[in-house]
Amino acid sequence: MTVTLLKGIDELKERAGSHLGYSEWHEITQDNVDRFADATDDYQWIHVDVEQAKDGPFGQTIAQGYLVLSLAAPLLAEVLDVEATKLIINYGLNRVRFPTPVPVGSRIRLGVFLKEVQDVPGGVQAVIDATFELEDATKPACVAEILIREYI
Repeated sequence: MTVTLLKGIDELKERAGSHLGYSEWHEITQDNVDRFADATDDYQWIHVDVEQAKDGPFGQTIAQGYLVLSLAAPLLAEVLDVEATKLIINYGLNRVRFPTPVPVGSRIRLGVFLKEVQDVPGGVQAVIDATFELEDATKPACVAEILIREYI
């Protein structure tokens, strides 16, 4: 993994339309899933009941889709760093899909394509096509169009 380090907003704009790279691979553990369930009250048995999940549709527990999506911020930080910005906020999502379940014990990484960069008051809004890849899978775990704002 190599962080794409950009000197500022102008360099970010220049990179629009390009793939910026990938995060490191990260293992999804049962502890991650259980702590996410505690934080969100999402205790569906396919996520937290290891014994019952063995007989379920996936043969084991799987991560919550929103757990995978919530990793966008820390994984994106492994890929992109824009210097000279004072504040970065998650502005929203345009589209999210979860094509493949993420079994506990598997590894995911984030691929980042910078789709476009638009001026907003005080900074810019970046539109990022984010692909959460599941190691050794043919389909991604999650695809999302993420909006972030970088303020100067």
